[in-house]
Amino acid sequence: MALDYRKCAEEIVREIGGRENVAQAAHCATRLRLVIKDNGKINKKALENVDGVKGMFENNGQLQLIIGTGTVNKVYDEFLSVTGMTAATKDDVKAAAAAKQPAWKRALKSVGDVFVPILPAIVASGLMMGVVEALGKAIPSFSETDWYGFLDMVANTAFAFLPVIVAVSAARVFGANIFLAAVIGLMMVHTGLLNGWNVGNEEAINSFFGVTDGKIPTWNLFGNLTIGNYVVGSISRNGYQGHVIPVMIAIWLMSKIEKFLHKHVPEMIDLFVVPITTVFLTALATFVVIGPIFSLMENYVLKGAEWLVQFGPGAMVMGAIYPITVVMGLHHMYNVIEAGMLSSVGLNTWMPIASAANFAQFGACLAVGIKCRQGKLKTVAIPSSMSAALGITEPAIFGVNFRFMKPFIFGMIGGAAGALFGAITKIGATAYGVTGIPGYLTIDNIPMYTVLLLISGGVAFGLTMVFWKEDAEEEGGNEEPSKAVTSAPKALADTADFEQRTVIKSSAGEIGQSTPGKVIPYTDIPDPTFAAGTLGEGVGIEPEVGVVYAPMDGEISSVADSKHAIGISGVNDQELLIHVGVDTVEMNGDGFNTLVSEGDQVKKGQKLMEFDIDKIKAAGHPDTVVVLLTNSDDYEDVTFG
Repeated sequence: MALDYRKCAEEIVREIGGRENVAQAAHCATRLRLVIKDNGKINKKALENVDGVKGMFENNGQLQLIIGTGTVNKVYDEFLSVTGMTAATKDDVKAAAAAKQPAWKRALKSVGDVFVPILPAIVASGLMMGVVEALGKAIPSFSETDWYGFLDMVANTAFAFLPVIVAVSAARVFGANIFLAAVIGLMMVHTGLLNGWNVGNEEAINSFFGVTDGKIPTWNLFGNLTIGNYVVGSISRNGYQGHVIPVMIAIWLMSKIEKFLHKHVPEMIDLFVVPITTVFLTALATFVVIGPIFSLMENYVLKGAEWLVQFGPGAMVMGAIYPITVVMGLHHMYNVIEAGMLSSVGLNTWMPIASAANFAQFGACLAVGIKCRQGKLKTVAIPSSMSAALGITEPAIFGVNFRFMKPFIFGMIGGAAGALFGAITKIGATAYGVTGIPGYLTIDNIPMYTVLLLISGGVAFGLTMVFWKEDAEEEGGNEEPSKAVTSAPKALADTADFEQRTVIKSSAGEIGQSTPGKVIPYTDIPDPTFAAGTLGEGVGIEPEVGVVYAPMDGEISSVADSKHAIGISGVNDQELLIHVGVDTVEMNGDGFNTLVSEGDQVKKGQKLMEFDIDKIKAAGHPDTVVVLLTNSDDYEDVTFG
């Protein structure tokens, strides 16, 4: 029996709390996507039993109802008619869902949006820094060679100018001019300022400024004007190497200033008034307000750390909060504590605490890399975890753990456990500047250090494996414009030149093999939604070549924006979904080329799509071509083979 689209839409509206409870509505290839104002008004049990709704879940602030290809668009049209709403794009729904999130979630998302694009740079630099530092410690003579100097320069560049990279990425997220943002980032690491990593190093301060008191000079923009003990307009002449939060705050502020000026400055003088005013006001706020606040925080962190590490519970606290100071860009200041320990007692007992914290982030990140199904995430998490194992945690923290938060917290727990063990056993290092695996070169008790790493990394790894769950994939939910195929698949004829044997048969008709390759049962498709038959029953095909042919006569009912999925309406109300690969929506159309459009009439054997098998595999996705009769429940005599 054919689905009553109007009735389905009316029941959905009723069970989600009515029109007044819906903020936005859109649909993708198989799902109705809704942003609900009050989730407490949803009758979930009744909603799951609505005829036409094959499943439901909440993801990223959206209520997603699985309806099926070729059907969802018709239900959506009736949904709009019932509610009186206007059609929204997936971007509209995404924005509305994001606006519903708590402020802290939106802030975390902004951090993730800034750091995801720059991950390749910091992952590569992090890994190289760890290797170069380890080689320098293992082979002291190598650290004096030209090769070491060159490799050290190559490895450190991304981190030495990290504020610039972060500023450019933040500008894209906050909608600011990327070149003005780059200028702000460059200011924060200007060569006229003391390198931020040397703040607290009296020798470096004296040498850089030509002073003898070990104090960083200031620029007092308004003379000696003071409020209490504060000198108004005083700027400490130090840079912000290694800092990320101050940079992001500065660029967010810059975006607000720039947008305000564009609205209020006459177009005739906009070109030169807006840039200079934006840069000046942002620079002033950054160096007078934003920067000093974080400098003050650094002082408090240092004094607190020096006091806490003197006893076990304190070490445990510092092992837990150490990664937070990495996020804030304060962790380089701990070198002052380590140097002080070495000069006073000859043993650096801070190093095991830092090492436990770093190795715990390694364990959490590695667990994400092993457990996740997203190919793109896996290719980031595994290298990032290796970098963290070598003591460079920024790629793991910013690219993975902090982005998903739970792994970050589990890393903090692991760091606390390892740091407590280090304090109890009183192990220490004879140098500073290295943690993780390279720490073996300086530690005074290798067996106990090994146990410390196993505890910290193991606790974080175990907690992440057990309690962290990957968000449900938004199939068909491409949020970016699709891209053309960049490498063509093997060329075949416009009509099938292989035998399209029947793979799905029912009283409604026969459906042929859409792609050359080995046919497997739908239950063996490497995706739980497809394998469970939630979207209908059918078959999977392990493709031999990158081409899809029409398996029956019919009309193209849908073409995914990301070009990886096509819906076909056939005779006798057959609704077919052809979905190339698993999670390939993440590829945003790269490697796919559709040859038909919605509404086209097609004949069996007509070429519908070309796809690049190598690109799918390189992206870490299964390349199985999924062919499902999405309304298979309407027929009692469906067979597969």
